[in-house]
This record gives sequence, C-alpha cells and structure tokens, in this order.
Amino acid sequence: MKQFISDTYHYIMGIVMIFPIHYIRILFLRFLRMQIGKYTAICRGVDIRTPYRISIGSYTTINKHVVLDGRGGIVIGNCVDIAQDVNIWSLQHDYNSPVYATKGGKVVIEDYVWLASRVTVLPGVTIGRGAVVGACSVVTKDIPPMCIAVGNPAKVIGKREACLKYKLGQRGWFR
Repeated sequence: MKQFISDTYHYIMGIVMIFPIHYIRILFLRFLRMQIGKYTAICRGVDIRTPYRISIGSYTTINKHVVLDGRGGIVIGNCVDIAQDVNIWSLQHDYNSPVYATKGGKVVIEDYVWLASRVTVLPGVTIGRGAVVGACSVVTKDIPPMCIAVGNPAKVIGKREACLKYKLGQRGWFR
C-alpha cells in the first residue's frame, strides 16, 4: 500500500509540473507546504522531491528539467537563476557503507547565484551570495561568495563584480 501511495503521489506531481498554467503549479506546491517567495518562476517539467523541505526566495527562476531533491533540505535565496537541466541533490548513497546507506545534508544557495545549464550540486554544499557556477560543473564543496567556479569538481577561477541589483521573474499577475 505504501508503494501505491508513493507512486500515485509522484504521478500526480508529474502531471501538475507539466501543467501549462504557472499559477496552478505554484499553488499546488504551496499546498504541499513548499515555501515560495513572490515573483518566483518555476517552469514546466521541474522534478521536485519532498517539496515541504524546500524553500525558495523571491525573484528566483527555476528553469525546465531541473531536479530539486528536497529529502535532505534545500534553501534557495532571492534573485537566483537556475538554468535548465540542473540537478540539486541533498541526499545520496554512501559508497563506503556495507549496507548502501544514505547520507546527505542541506544544500544552501544564497542570493544572486547563477547556476548555468547542467550543473550538479551535491549534498551539504553552500554556494555563496553572487557566485556563478559554469555549465556542466559538479559542485562537491562550498563555493565562496562572488566567485566564478567551473569544472568537475568545480574550482574557483575568478571573481564577480560586487554590484548586483537585478531582479528575476518579475511577472506581476502571480505572487
């Protein structure tokens, strides 16, 4: 019975997340106790796991085909741009465990972060305010604020200018 309930939940969640009306998706996620700030855009086709452990700030954009694995907790700040095909994992298997146990930690993505396409963020990572993570990078450790990081594993290659004043996702008809 537990498997049936889980399968039904994931089926309904999959249908709602491809629904073309943005307001309905946001309303449904808030019904599932996901914290979502105003003017935040969550595009169609986003895979959200354990929504009640995910918090997203205002003016943030989550593009299509993103995986948000909230089992270990995810906190996403304001004015964050998460490009398509990004995977944010908060729980994974422990490869040193003889019983294939899981381990994880909360992922924190601070304000004004930009995660380019196909970035993978692993459990327990904090990405500092204003950081940029380049396409196809794998973030295994914390990224300091205002840094540009690329690669597998992601390494800091530069700094970003400190004057960040933009707001994303300003669509006045939904909040």
